[in-house]
Amino acid sequence: MKNNSTFKSAISNIDYPQKEKISGKSIHDPVLGLIVKDFPSFCEDDFIAIKELNTYRQKYISNYLSTEIGALSDLEKSVMESLREDKSIVSSVEDENENRSFGQKIADKVADFGGSWTFILSFLLFIVLWIAANVYILLNKGFDPYPFILLNLILSCIAALQAPVIMMSQNRQEEKDRTRAKKDYMINLKSELEIRMIHDKIDHLIMHQQQELIEIQKVQIEMMNDILNQIKK
Repeated sequence: MKNNSTFKSAISNIDYPQKEKISGKSIHDPVLGLIVKDFPSFCEDDFIAIKELNTYRQKYISNYLSTEIGALSDLEKSVMESLREDKSIVSSVEDENENRSFGQKIADKVADFGGSWTFILSFLLFIVLWIAANVYILLNKGFDPYPFILLNLILSCIAALQAPVIMMSQNRQEEKDRTRAKKDYMINLKSELEIRMIHDKIDHLIMHQQQELIEIQKVQIEMMNDILNQIKK
């Protein structure tokens, strides 16, 4: 005797609990088309399990990405894997540690210090003290008299060394921005796909509730007919 708490799937002939029962009428046409493609005998009056429906939803999403974007990249594959395993991308993105080499750390510190008011004011103070020491204290007969050739050489060397170091830091910052943009894209893509799946689930719940209400109304009509028959008797 068949257990009333289970039903047989129309595509796999496997028994599933009634709470996982999905009517073909509540499945969106694109997903339904994939099911019919694999099982031509499947119709809207048949039933499948939510687990089976999710498999075809993921297949539909994968086909959609392949059609709209082209070949699935590693980013899209990561998003699909996170959907399949029901895990958060945000946590994995935030857990990634930044590994910097010794040279990159030095470049970042030089760029931070070179672009600060501390560097500008301290360098201006150094130049003023240099000029004052040679002009007023040493009476322009010191180690670097006017026009301060040694000072110009020091300034040129600092500029020549500082510029490529700052460029190294900026290039690494651009790489970080590109990586951050990829992560934002993954999160936005997963959000869009999850919203699509939520819409499907809400549609299923609405359709399921409508079916239950129809069944309740049928029972109420039968009860009313019984009451009327008793009154007539």
